[in-house]
Amino acid sequence: MDLHIRQLGKCYGRTAALDDVDLDIASGELVALLGPSGSGKTTLLRVIAGLLDADSGQVLFGDVDATRLSLRQRNVGFVFQHYALFRHMTVAENIAFGLRSRPRSRRPDKATIRQRVKELLKLIQLDEFGGRYPEQLSGGQRQRVALARALAIDPSLLLLDEPFGALDAKVRVDLRRWLRTLHEQTGQTTLFVTHDQEEALELADRVVVLREGRIEQVGTPREIYEAPASEYVFDFIGRANALDGRVIDGRFGIDGHGFTVPTDVAAGHARMYVRPHDLDIVDAASGIPVTVLATHLRSGRITVEAQVDAQTRLLELDLPVGPDTDVPAVGATIDVLPRAWRIYSSERP
Repeated sequence: MDLHIRQLGKCYGRTAALDDVDLDIASGELVALLGPSGSGKTTLLRVIAGLLDADSGQVLFGDVDATRLSLRQRNVGFVFQHYALFRHMTVAENIAFGLRSRPRSRRPDKATIRQRVKELLKLIQLDEFGGRYPEQLSGGQRQRVALARALAIDPSLLLLDEPFGALDAKVRVDLRRWLRTLHEQTGQTTLFVTHDQEEALELADRVVVLREGRIEQVGTPREIYEAPASEYVFDFIGRANALDGRVIDGRFGIDGHGFTVPTDVAAGHARMYVRPHDLDIVDAASGIPVTVLATHLRSGRITVEAQVDAQTRLLELDLPVGPDTDVPAVGATIDVLPRAWRIYSSERP
């Protein structure tokens, strides 16, 4: 089912949690709502679900205006960060809850419910766990049960609010892969809230980046990462270095050191953003000199922390791990040059 958000607004006192939000989601898409705390992502999800009323705007399920419909009338599946399973019910009873709670006129018979629960237990790879209770399951298993319970009612939309936030790192990675496979099997239109950039980029068909109640950018993971629409998106998505300098005669420079930039970059004060893996160490006096402060071995890379003279932010440079990697010594001065970068404005910082 398609979802259309039109000029949606929601305020808490004088604070706008959602500020004139417009968004279109195609049937079968898996979309991430990404942003820091207070960006409006959970508020947007709850308004779509019917758990919160919007102050203005519309929520359209296909051609149907669902703005004033209740949660039950909208028929959405909602999965919370902390599972919200009923502790006194077995796994099978939890999954069946939404079907058994329907009005009698719409409630399936017991045999149909049992068959649906059996199908979902197989889908979430917990065939033999129907008789267990939530406290007998791991965190990852509980979250899979919560997903199965949401899917049991054949929802119009599947909405996930930080679904992996309560899990440890390894379980999160495993469950992300499982959710992507599940989505490909079901084709369910799905929105999930996260503040984890890696999670959004790995899982989603498209990513919606929110900031202070507004949409900053919508795009595929590759578009969001490789072509950020603003300084905010570049800085928020992945790791980024920000360097303040001046553009003079077609060159971006810091204290007399720099490199050529495209001719459409306006002269004056400028801020350049560059990823750590897009910085190269070059011969002395041919790049921007930096002082090495520390080096760290991290998964698959060596990260060099350095300081550019007169810059308030540290700079990070990634080097490959290998026997031929020349790691600069702490305290040494090296020259670096970016292979790829973006300059968003030429206004004084």
